[in-house]
Amino acid sequence: MQESTRKEVYSWIKSFIFAIILSFICQKFLFTPVTVQGESMMPTFENNNKVVVSKISEIERFDMIVFHSPISEDNHIKRVIGLPGDKVEVKDDVLYINGVKREEPYLKSNKEQYQMTLTQDFATEVPDHSLFVMGDNRLKSGDSRYYGFISYDAVIGEVKFRYYPFREIGIPR
Repeated sequence: MQESTRKEVYSWIKSFIFAIILSFICQKFLFTPVTVQGESMMPTFENNNKVVVSKISEIERFDMIVFHSPISEDNHIKRVIGLPGDKVEVKDDVLYINGVKREEPYLKSNKEQYQMTLTQDFATEVPDHSLFVMGDNRLKSGDSRYYGFISYDAVIGEVKFRYYPFREIGIPR
């Protein structure tokens, strides 16, 4: 093999290894792809939707997050309803946070579809270093109402956007 060919192959190998290392670092510390499993976030997300999660975002109320489930080995995706110190209450299917009525437009289609109370009455206060989360499909969501608060340590990150692999939008490979 000629010296120039050897250098070219070596250059390609170095570039390939660098790309793999960079991809690993980005996925480990910055963002990661996640596949939604189940129907607890419908209609916002459906089963097998693909999302990208930012691992460096500051979590705010009503963000959608992915976290390690406190009751299984699975990761869950839910909406943050309460932050540390918040008083969260649902009364007559209306959400109140710290005594202020909050609109939940993401529940509109489920309310129209089921035409019944989606969220039973409850009240709770979110402890320090914890989050209160609920799924958008309240009738079919295991969430903080059932398994308690989510520790910030369990949070993988905030859902930033949904992406569509080529085969899902009809583009041939």
